[in-house]
Amino acid sequence: MTTIKWAAAIAIFSLLCASTAFAAETPRKQNAKQETKQAAAQAKLSFQPKVETKKVTVGKRTFTVQTVTLPKEMQASVGLPNHVVGKTGHLKDIVKLSGARFGINGTYFEAYGGAPEPWGTIIANGQVEHIGNTGTAVGFTDDGNVLMDHLRIKISGTVTSPAEKKASWYVYFVNRTPKENGNGAILFTPKRGANIGFKFGNAVVVEDGVVTKVTNNENAAIPKNGYVLVFVGVEASMADRFEVGSTVEYKVSYQNLKGEEIPWENVTTAIGAGPRLVKDGKLAVNPKEEGFTSSKIVTDGGARSGIAVKKDGSVVLATVGGATMKQWAEIMLKLGAQQAMNLDGGASSGLFADGKTVTAPGRLIGNALVFGKNESK
Repeated sequence: MTTIKWAAAIAIFSLLCASTAFAAETPRKQNAKQETKQAAAQAKLSFQPKVETKKVTVGKRTFTVQTVTLPKEMQASVGLPNHVVGKTGHLKDIVKLSGARFGINGTYFEAYGGAPEPWGTIIANGQVEHIGNTGTAVGFTDDGNVLMDHLRIKISGTVTSPAEKKASWYVYFVNRTPKENGNGAILFTPKRGANIGFKFGNAVVVEDGVVTKVTNNENAAIPKNGYVLVFVGVEASMADRFEVGSTVEYKVSYQNLKGEEIPWENVTTAIGAGPRLVKDGKLAVNPKEEGFTSSKIVTDGGARSGIAVKKDGSVVLATVGGATMKQWAEIMLKLGAQQAMNLDGGASSGLFADGKTVTAPGRLIGNALVFGKNESK
């Protein structure tokens, strides 16, 4: 019996030692795998991202500019607080939640009272999540192309009843709260959250392309596999074209300021802000033409954020303090911009790179452009 007990004890001791060795080895193996993944991802880039502070002289002033230069292969996406349109969060948290390495604040949003809803266009994962139709937008395709234009979006659709009667419909806002006593035709996607967020207007709930509910004055739930259309004021009667069981389709058209169709159908990520700063390597600043009226944009100096694209396709994220829009455009030219546009600025201006805040925003922000995947996660 004694021999058996000693044999069992030795066996248990051996197992414990092996377990301890395995436990001690596991973190090293995990770190090695993470480093391998990170190295593999970096090996696919034409160059490693660069975080730099630059001195740029425009006229008699020298500006300190914070820059992050990214290779064109680095994928862009939209970062949203809690993955929802109309909320706010810290830039660093938005970048981390997106699993990204780099980020810059994005489009304008309501920061001075009321719901913090965006003002500019947002396209995330190929889906229009907000329509701004003011200023300039930058768009990214999955194959690495970057587009910049005075993007204007239109959404129109058709509804076919169970009796095969067809009717047309349209919306001109996405994920934006209408005024209760105003007019509105709005599409709400799951990025709005669980519900539309108010109890007025006529709502049409669509799941998998089929109308499942038509209601009014209800905080309608937004299906994860569909959307909700809301019609208010003079548009309220448009809801009468829908009935339960009807099939619904819609299309998105992309146009410029002249009303010409532009090829943005393959854009998966876009942020609209503006104004345009540089076009084809030349100054192109005309805020009023793009619909801006605030002196903060048209004439005054202030903290700025912006994005530029160089001739080789690389992307520059940049922030600066105290610059007018014209000075900002000239700074972008000196940074080598072939195309460039302004993003939200002032207290929203912020830049984040590889776990560090380069420029700290003075407030919570509503959205961001984020780049690269943090392979250590």
